[in-house]
Amino acid sequence: MTTDKVLFSLCAFCIFTSILFSLSLPVFTTLFFSYNEWHFFTRQFIVGIVCIFVMWGISQLNPDKYLPYIGFFIFFSCLLLMGIMHYLPESLVTSSGGAKRWIRFPGFSFAPVEFFKIGFVYFLAWSFARRLDENKKSLIDEMKLILPYLAVFVLVIYLIAVMQNDLGQVVVLALTLAVMAFFAGTSLQLFMLSILGSIVVFLIAIFTSHHRIVRIKTWWATIQNMVLSLFPENIANALRVENAPEPYQISHSLNAIKHGGLIGEGLGNGLFKLGFLSEVHTDFVLAGISEEIGSLGVAFITLVVFMIIYRIFRIAGRSTNRVYYLFSIGIGLLITFSFLMNAYGITSITPIKGISVPFISYGGSSILAISLGIGMVLMVSKRAKL
Repeated sequence: MTTDKVLFSLCAFCIFTSILFSLSLPVFTTLFFSYNEWHFFTRQFIVGIVCIFVMWGISQLNPDKYLPYIGFFIFFSCLLLMGIMHYLPESLVTSSGGAKRWIRFPGFSFAPVEFFKIGFVYFLAWSFARRLDENKKSLIDEMKLILPYLAVFVLVIYLIAVMQNDLGQVVVLALTLAVMAFFAGTSLQLFMLSILGSIVVFLIAIFTSHHRIVRIKTWWATIQNMVLSLFPENIANALRVENAPEPYQISHSLNAIKHGGLIGEGLGNGLFKLGFLSEVHTDFVLAGISEEIGSLGVAFITLVVFMIIYRIFRIAGRSTNRVYYLFSIGIGLLITFSFLMNAYGITSITPIKGISVPFISYGGSSILAISLGIGMVLMVSKRAKL
């Protein structure tokens, strides 16, 4: 059996798209920090080429022999790194908003959380395949089975949401955990309880953090006029937030999308990347792309991403090994939730979470981590009846 070459080609296309826009979009950042005009392009080009070779190289390995080693190594090593990085000196870590998220190496920074997501999915797939099955159980018995995973996830919440102040990644992992458990054989009742519990934890995390409350108010200020117009005046007045923070990034994101129209302003001709959208090549990359190649261009990229997700789920559905089946589902879910959360955030449907677009956003750690995950799925595809 051979690897899924269609999946590999689609992922390679997205990587080259990322390389292309790493030259076009970060113009303001390049000028502001006096970087060489090829700074972002060169770095993303090198990382992109490495990622393509990583995907293809890993895909050639025997999954029965190497998948467990790779999966567990990523999981335990990144869990250890996330635990110790907060105690490393400032010379070895890069901070964002007071939180240490990157370990600095000569020439690049490494974000353990991006790789941990891949290892976490493998750990869940391996463990679920052994502990969970389709046999009918009482809700109490199911909760006893799932309790150890909740204990592990509490540690994950502490390391990522508390220590790194990154709630978005926890939301992605929580949703992935819940859906993977459902596909592993838990009941719909437990699945709904898991979603409800995730919502409760999410709300607690918001209301115990001032900056998250401000972010929610900023998001609500953007959409409240449209939403509250559907309610009676007395209810609308009660729900309206006065003097909300200016939704700076979201407003410019929406304006960039509107300015691009259907076919865009042309590659390199975007205006909102010139200091209005400060994260246009990372978190707001879809808004920047939309302004330059239009809604049709973004729709095509979206189609490619969902074709990637379809191919991954197709591999999962045709895998007879339960670990391979659950792992492929988990990687597909990571890509799905990350893409949707970013797309919803930049269009103000949901609050911004700081989640990068898989394969498209600038950043070595995120693109290399997801390429590693895809390489492992391609390895699995050799055992699927495609």
